Amino acid sequence: MTLPQLKIRKITPEQFFMLSAMGVNLGNYLYNLLLGRILGPEQFANAAILITFLLVLSFIAMTFQLTVAKFTAGYETEKQLHFLNYVKKASLIIGIMSSLAVVLFAGKLQQIFNTDSKWMFIIFGVGIPLYFLMSVNRGFYQGSKSFYKLSATYQTEMFSRLIITLLLVTLLANGSSVLIALGILISFVFGLIPFKKSGNFFTKVTLEQSDRKSLVHFIAITAFYELTQIIINNSDILLVKHYFDSYDAGLYASLALIGRLVYFVAWMFVMILLPTVVQKKKNGENTLPVLFKYVGFVSLLAVSIITVTYFVPELIIDIMFGEAYTSIAPLLWKYAMATSLFAISNVFVYYFLSIDKYMPVALSGVFGLGQVGLIVFFHNSLNQVVIVQIIIMTVLLFIQLAYFFYQHKKKAHLQ
Repeated sequence: MTLPQLKIRKITPEQFFMLSAMGVNLGNYLYNLLLGRILGPEQFANAAILITFLLVLSFIAMTFQLTVAKFTAGYETEKQLHFLNYVKKASLIIGIMSSLAVVLFAGKLQQIFNTDSKWMFIIFGVGIPLYFLMSVNRGFYQGSKSFYKLSATYQTEMFSRLIITLLLVTLLANGSSVLIALGILISFVFGLIPFKKSGNFFTKVTLEQSDRKSLVHFIAITAFYELTQIIINNSDILLVKHYFDSYDAGLYASLALIGRLVYFVAWMFVMILLPTVVQKKKNGENTLPVLFKYVGFVSLLAVSIITVTYFVPELIIDIMFGEAYTSIAPLLWKYAMATSLFAISNVFVYYFLSIDKYMPVALSGVFGLGQVGLIVFFHNSLNQVVIVQIIIMTVLLFIQLAYFFYQHKKKAHLQ
């Protein structure tokens, strides 16, 4: 008598990336939570500015990553490497210029955001070219669906930042923002592992006129959209740091960190959605099932997080940050709702970006600026700041859905 053999289902590269991305997000969360507990609300407000700058940088660099991912998915191998080398050079040039700007204006940034040192901005600025190069590298792995290597680049960045920063802060017994900036800079170097070589870097690389035109057009649209992402995702923290004292700003930073969980998880779905939609469109296949699948995932996640944060906000805040932050608990579910609405809207925007429709990008830009304007005028309390975001994100999602149904009806009519 033989025992029945169990069939072990092998996970796909996409599923591996999803699991890896969840681990990376958890690691980044642990990084922020430990800093919040070690530093306390006032010092964490300074650390939160660096973390926010890191998020801003990631959105800017996402322009390079999405561009390389989109074009790599549509090119043959030899052309992929040629294109990769071209964008690497462009990213380094833009990165060095951006780095110089941050370093030169470090003192002004210190004044605007009321931080304890300008050196945190100088150290951070030095790392910008490395981060852009890292994002180009990731774009190649994303577009070619090399999800194991793509996962590795995120893991090396996250683990190195977590370990090195905590060692610096604890061993030197100093919560200095300079040490945190140094940990971030070192993590950019580790994030380049593994690195995709694309031939002799110093060889002159040119693109065909049609490719160059398509590249410039896509970069312009994507850069504009990433700018809207920066505004919507980070303007609230920066404005709160400007308008409120350090204690309130630290409380709000903890609120934002927890409430944005749904957005960070939605991001990993988008990473898989884009190359999949591009490939299906190229093959003449229906792309709507992919959209519905990921909208469903993100919506389910959003409802779950809002429900939990509504019923046990004090417990969540206490477990994650400690008793020093519990006064912000009543706002947790409201912030989670605002972020959830934006995350769902974001899936639609990236879908349309994948099929070369750019109206949703423009709409996000308008509402991003609207959010900044409303917070500038309505910031009597942290509660008011959150309510403003809920209103803006509700209207944005409604309009994105209206645009989707309009396009779907238009396509059905033409067929």
